[in-house]
Amino acid sequence: MKKTNFDHYLEEQLKDPAFAASFERSGEAWDVALQITALRQQAGLSQKELAKLLKTSQQQISRLESASYEGHSLSMLRRIAEALHSRVRVIFEPVEDHSGMHVAETNESYRGK
Repeated sequence: MKKTNFDHYLEEQLKDPAFAASFERSGEAWDVALQITALRQQAGLSQKELAKLLKTSQQQISRLESASYEGHSLSMLRRIAEALHSRVRVIFEPVEDHSGMHVAETNESYRGK
């Protein structure tokens, strides 16, 4: 498939580490928003109805379901999960490490005693 001008532009922008990090974070926020929305809809609830269950406003639910929102608190995510008969899982994944080292390793090579 032929690359579009946007594809070329994005490829160039992703070379900037700050932009790449921001782009990655926005994907994470998008994932959270989509999951909250899907769970709410599967439960047959409107934003207003979920807000009532959580004793918050419909505007807050809308904000939580927005892909641009990055202020999700763990306590609010737990409240949402409980109301929607789900659980929250947070997973930390290692970033790709080009040095070949692992977290517990140092630059020194292993030496026998």
